[in-house]
Amino acid sequence: MRPGLARRVFAACLVSLVATAGCGVRPSDAIRAGDPPSGAVAPTVTPAVTFYLVKNGRLSAVTRPGRRLPPADTLALLAAGPTATEQADGFTTDVPPEAGPFSVTARPSGRLMVTLSTPAGELSTLAVAQIVCTVATFVPEGSAQITVVGAGQSVGPRNCPA
Repeated sequence: MRPGLARRVFAACLVSLVATAGCGVRPSDAIRAGDPPSGAVAPTVTPAVTFYLVKNGRLSAVTRPGRRLPPADTLALLAAGPTATEQADGFTTDVPPEAGPFSVTARPSGRLMVTLSTPAGELSTLAVAQIVCTVATFVPEGSAQITVVGAGQSVGPRNCPA
């Protein structure tokens, strides 16, 4: 065997021996570190969709379980009206079913525009407020300026009054 090869084999064996010998940590008993964690477990956040219905002539936020929907789909919930359970609880909607489909676009000025299929000027004050407040739930600061547009008419810009 050549001397260079012998040295390499010896070095490889030496490295293997050191690696298998361990790091010199000796076994010990368990070390007490204090009591285990206690207290209430934080609730898990369930996805939900929030929109505004009308109850006793006033806006009221309603949350339904489920995945968060895009703004236009959430507005479609307004036009579809409350569920049977929500109706039993006194909720209604002023947004007419024919108002959909909806689209929501951001304007360069930072304002949002909601386009619907019916004349915006014919919507009740509560219907406009329902639309504005529902779209405002998608804006982090919640103080969005929202204009409702439909059939050549516009209402706004408005902030959510709720």
